Amino acid sequence: MIKLKSRKERRAIRHRRVRKKVKGTSSVPRLSVFKSSKHIYAQVIDDERGHTLAAASSLTPRIREILGGEKKRKVEIARLVGKYIGELCLSKGIKKVCFDRGGYPYHGRVKALAEGAREAGLEF
Repeated sequence: MIKLKSRKERRAIRHRRVRKKVKGTSSVPRLSVFKSSKHIYAQVIDDERGHTLAAASSLTPRIREILGGEKKRKVEIARLVGKYIGELCLSKGIKKVCFDRGGYPYHGRVKALAEGAREAGLEF
């Protein structure tokens, strides 16, 4: 009998498959995305040194300040997080990144975050 994998195991396998292909270097770091049911997180990582160069999320005080207690859709918040991470990267001299969608489909919040980062001036 074939044993079916749980949803969590399938997601972990998909994440590992994507991570095999995407590596961040000092010149082109990796823009990693994680999303939970309520929030979205983005980090720019140099995998050679194992350092996080910039990070932003929907919980970042600056993003919360922009929202100002206003209720927005998750996709719109993801676009704001993308713009903010793009601005952080440009201020630190990072212009080019490789996008790690973390095994999530390139759709919805992940796509909005990527578009927001591109609007800010990041190149993928």
